[in-house]
Amino acid sequence: MNPILLTVWAVLTACFFALLLYRGQLTRYEDEQLFLHDDTTKEEIFQAQIVRRIQKIEPLVRIVGGAAGLATACAVGVYVWQAWQSLR
Repeated sequence: MNPILLTVWAVLTACFFALLLYRGQLTRYEDEQLFLHDDTTKEEIFQAQIVRRIQKIEPLVRIVGGAAGLATACAVGVYVWQAWQSLR
């Protein structure tokens, strides 16, 4: 069970970090601007596209991050349990 658990943990953690890197690349070009005119400019369209992409992947980041955290807790729990059993 340990190799399977560690494999699942590694895949989930790698996916989580990949999603974080992707989100970081998206937000890298995001400017915090306040547009006070009624005309839609290229910058506003570009910012709106970035925000849409971020909102699209945000639920996936939360789900994969939660699953990676749960897998981490399970892996630590299994190793603590095995260490506890070997000490007895």
